Amino acid sequence: MSADIIDGKAFAATVREKVAMHVARMVEEHNLKPGLAVVLVGEDPASQVYVRNKGKQTAESGMASFEHKLPADTDEATLLGIVEQLNADPSVHGILVQLPLPKHLNSDLIINTIAPEKDVDGFHVVNVGRLGAGLKSMVPCTPLGSLMMLKDYHGDLSGKNAVVIGRSNIVGKPMAQLLLGANATPTIAHSRTANLQEVVREADIVVAAVGRPEMVTGDWIKPGATVIDVGINRIPAPEKGEGKHRIVGDCHYESCAAVAGAITPVPGGVGPMTIACLLANTVTAAARSAGLPEPEGLTV
Repeated sequence: MSADIIDGKAFAATVREKVAMHVARMVEEHNLKPGLAVVLVGEDPASQVYVRNKGKQTAESGMASFEHKLPADTDEATLLGIVEQLNADPSVHGILVQLPLPKHLNSDLIINTIAPEKDVDGFHVVNVGRLGAGLKSMVPCTPLGSLMMLKDYHGDLSGKNAVVIGRSNIVGKPMAQLLLGANATPTIAHSRTANLQEVVREADIVVAAVGRPEMVTGDWIKPGATVIDVGINRIPAPEKGEGKHRIVGDCHYESCAAVAGAITPVPGGVGPMTIACLLANTVTAAARSAGLPEPEGLTV
């Protein structure tokens, strides 16, 4: 058998179209233009590319884009002051402080200074707690995108056994909460899980978010299971030339695709959904701030 490919790039384009439609309606009917502010500290190359893509896609969707690029030696008081200014700015509905921050800055303090209703990354402790309690919250973008794709492919997730490999606050834990909210039966597995391969093989849905290149192989996968590969890992590719790399997921794609019923590729799977869901969260935050109905197709 050969797995269906869940095309995250195409799905993300659909989400961005919905975002643009909602933005146009908000502007026309309510004179409300959603605004996203991104704060970048330092010169991390991957972060710079990511922020540039965010700014481009924000503008293309019709939203207001605000960028604050700060030198790597920016002190904590200055950064906190910028976050507080953005909290107070009514034209800003979403605030994202790009991680990782330079080591001298306290990431938890900075993230938890963002107003929870503007925390479009969903990392504030209030949003974490609300998600865990099953209340309306800002949901982290990568798990949100993963659940959107699962629901699109399967429809109802009720009763499905799901294993999330990885227990991070950014993906693993919120992913399990979202699956629980969708009436699946999630298990969080990790590097200390006994008989990890056997645990994963029981799953109808596998979400790999462990950060180890190609760790999950086809013999871990239950025939016909759906595999969502969150991993993005750079590994050497000597066949491409000296010093060259290729991007792989946490799953060995060829062997898993030979057994699974459906799988996300890397690249082109979960990755494109992360920025699309950031835009979706910003529109949702703008709607909530104005007391408007939740935008359809952008939340779960």
